[in-house]
Amino acid sequence: MFGFVNTIESINGTINGLVWGPYMLILLVGTGIYFTFRANFLQVKEFGFTMKETLMKIFAKDESAEEGDITPFQALATALAATIGTGNIAGVATAIALGGPGAIFWMWVSAFFGMMTKYAEVVLAIKYREKKEGSWVGGPMYYIEKGLGLKWLAIIFSIFGALAAFGIGNMVQSNSVAAALAGYNIPPLATGIVLAVAAGLVILGGLKRIASVTEKIVPFMAVFYIIGAVIILIMNITQIPTAFGLIFKHAFTPASALGGFAGAVVMDAMTRGIARGVFSNEAGLGSAPIAHAAAKTDHPVRQGLWGIFEVFADTIVICTLTALTIISTGVWTSGETGAALTTAAFNTGLPGPGGVIVAIGILFFAFSTILSWAYYGEKCAEHLLGSGINKVYRIVWLPLIVVGAVGSLDLIWDIADTLNGLMAIPNLVGLLGLSGVVLSLTKEFFTEKLGK
Repeated sequence: MFGFVNTIESINGTINGLVWGPYMLILLVGTGIYFTFRANFLQVKEFGFTMKETLMKIFAKDESAEEGDITPFQALATALAATIGTGNIAGVATAIALGGPGAIFWMWVSAFFGMMTKYAEVVLAIKYREKKEGSWVGGPMYYIEKGLGLKWLAIIFSIFGALAAFGIGNMVQSNSVAAALAGYNIPPLATGIVLAVAAGLVILGGLKRIASVTEKIVPFMAVFYIIGAVIILIMNITQIPTAFGLIFKHAFTPASALGGFAGAVVMDAMTRGIARGVFSNEAGLGSAPIAHAAAKTDHPVRQGLWGIFEVFADTIVICTLTALTIISTGVWTSGETGAALTTAAFNTGLPGPGGVIVAIGILFFAFSTILSWAYYGEKCAEHLLGSGINKVYRIVWLPLIVVGAVGSLDLIWDIADTLNGLMAIPNLVGLLGLSGVVLSLTKEFFTEKLGK
């Protein structure tokens, strides 16, 4: 048995090294660079308009008569529920622990170009969406099949997406919550059961119920975590210039060993930062456009702007706050990593409630991720097997939340990580192959519709 597991681990490790190696990171960031230059730095040039169309309309009353199942903000909230996850807490900390403060600079770089990758994904999701049994569906499997005519590649994406969801969007998330709450003497089994029941009440109601819940949870959890981080930064305000100095310095020069920090070369900072940025905002992986495809909108580009805002909110705002908290409190040299490092930063900056803020943050971040990835996985399975699979997928999804909470998930995490990366390959083929469509729609929107 152990030999079989070791064989699986070895095979997966080899594949994972190829999937998440430097070539994949170059392809992911390179796609964003390509769209950035071809669209004349749209994320900068139209940043004000993007904020006007997104941030300023978050709480606007929905009076849209446009086709779609959920509001643009509900689509964003569902997508953000998946992207704002444990990666914002544990992932950023891991990047700093292994790559040093300079990793954050490269995380910003990946996010800057990732805005355009996510924009392209959302634009294509709206362009090629379909109405099935009264509901709008879309995503990479649809624009790959309809736009490029590559049905076999769409099937491959759907397989990877349906399987990856059980790991990265389900068991890994419940395991993170159980581990965080175990420190407060809450049994993992109890955590798993409560999470499964709560998730079931939402997931069994389909997308509209998921969107209705996430549009309430996402603003709350984001503001709750942001306020905690901002308070700590205010209390350590004199250290913030130093923190920024370390970020920019070690983006281009090695970080020497210090305390429990083992040291890192520039390549460590670059690869860790870019990888964590991609893992956090999921730009290029093809997950978020599945949610955006159901949005009410009058033009693909208008919804695409929410994709830019999504990456900005997830990485530039929330991940940066986590990073500054870790660096400004000085705990980045402690030798800790992952959620433990972020917890140490919050406990140092805000003794007492600091750790509680992180635990509650992990709870809400992970729970919302479970909701959104349930929908992503279901839609991938539906594309493969038809709508009859939906209820079965939801029923299978729920008990695995409990399994994740009580189990040891090292192998599951590694396999899910590999499948998550494999999703990106067919998606990036679709994005680059349909880049002309994205650029044409962009020109149409800003020149003909807005008269710019």
